[in-house]
Amino acid sequence: MRTDEGFIVLLIQCPYCGVERPELEFSCRGEAHIARPADPSATTDEQWAEYLYLRTNPKGVIAERWRHIHGCGRFFNALRDTVSDKFLMVYKAGEPKPDPAQFSKEAGR
Repeated sequence: MRTDEGFIVLLIQCPYCGVERPELEFSCRGEAHIARPADPSATTDEQWAEYLYLRTNPKGVIAERWRHIHGCGRFFNALRDTVSDKFLMVYKAGEPKPDPAQFSKEAGR
């Protein structure tokens, strides 16, 4: 993070562009690694609602999906600490999810 004219600017590094840019260039798209039901027509309304709306929302490290909307336009994933708002790691979409517990230990949680 850095400050510009009294405002805190959160910097995010795009794993595709390789550049660190202000948060305003990005859009958070929610929790990462959510599996879509294999056959949506076979799910109940409750199962479909759970897929669409229920997320873990932990205090601490979470894997999120982001999009570099004012850059390359690509989706990527990031591990972010919800307490400090610090980005711990960014990685390309399709890459395996790192263990958030390992990063929680490093953050002292």
